[in-house]
Amino acid sequence: MSEQPPVRTALYDEHLALEANMVDFHGFELPIWYSNIKEEHLETRRSAGLFDVSHMGSFRFTGEHVREWLEGLATQRVTAISPSRCAYTHFLDDNGHLIDDMIFAVVSDKELLGVPNASMIDVMWNWFSTHLPEDGSVVLENLSDEMSILALQGPQAKEVFTSVMGDDQHVARFKWRELTDNALGITGWIQGTGYTGEAGYEIFIPNDDAPVLWRALIASGATPVGLGARDTLRLEKGFLLSGVDFCWPPLSQEEDPSFLARDSWETNVPFGLDIEHEFIGRQHVVSHSEDDARWWGVRYIEKGPLPRPGKEVVRDSGESVGRLTSGAPAPSLNNLGIGIGYLQGVKEGDEVLIVASPRKSVRAVVVRPPFF
Repeated sequence: MSEQPPVRTALYDEHLALEANMVDFHGFELPIWYSNIKEEHLETRRSAGLFDVSHMGSFRFTGEHVREWLEGLATQRVTAISPSRCAYTHFLDDNGHLIDDMIFAVVSDKELLGVPNASMIDVMWNWFSTHLPEDGSVVLENLSDEMSILALQGPQAKEVFTSVMGDDQHVARFKWRELTDNALGITGWIQGTGYTGEAGYEIFIPNDDAPVLWRALIASGATPVGLGARDTLRLEKGFLLSGVDFCWPPLSQEEDPSFLARDSWETNVPFGLDIEHEFIGRQHVVSHSEDDARWWGVRYIEKGPLPRPGKEVVRDSGESVGRLTSGAPAPSLNNLGIGIGYLQGVKEGDEVLIVASPRKSVRAVVVRPPFF
């Protein structure tokens, strides 16, 4: 365990002023909730939730053929993504194991921006650095320490954001743009991306500007939301969580590291994988048979103890088909139990049992997320 104290984001004092319940999250001191998880979750679904996600990383890639270079590492066909657009991708190691997933933005033919997960910033920095062209034609920069990231998510996100920054600052879903002149004098860029499944933005700004924008968005109607609701929101939409739903074997704390050592085919993600180009780990991805375990959702069809990570999934016969990697009550579905895990030999609509406690197994149906 690290002896270093957790890092505080530029919004730390703002969280304290709102009496947030703070926790150590991957070495960052962040709010788990302000009021309660369910209330913040539902407010994001019906209005606009505001998240401090400054623990996430920020990389810049530049070079004459930077898109072609990244395409050789990524499961996404990077050259097919036009300037001003964002896309999702995985990065696999030589054995086909998923190291990290990432949203990237194509700023121009010669510049990309990427957002590695919080705990993976150093890992991905080293991975990219190892694969840089020897001729120096691609340059990698780490902007993580100097940038804050605010996520504004929900059906009223556009209304709240434009009331603060102006109508001309809006960016469409999975688009990128630089922030232009505005009343707050804030610089940076904005992406029509997020982790909740709702419309909204991720706003990348210098640390000094973060408290100003944070207070202005809250004053205009945004509700501050902590990591607790961020997790239930992403689970309802069936989004992978790095370190929970997959984990690169060298970093795994599992007794059996192979359980979370997965590739893009196994994660069953319907976007971000294009097998029609060469990339590191591709051979493993295309080697699967339909009988191999894949990531599926399960949805309770009766009452019982709620699903939690690690719970086994079985057939009526007692035969195990896998176990959950994520599981929780779904606030948007009246706290119905939902979960996701790597399940073998199932198909959509199959009924299974979740071994939720030593005394109780709960009937559920296999579904393809999203749940909501």
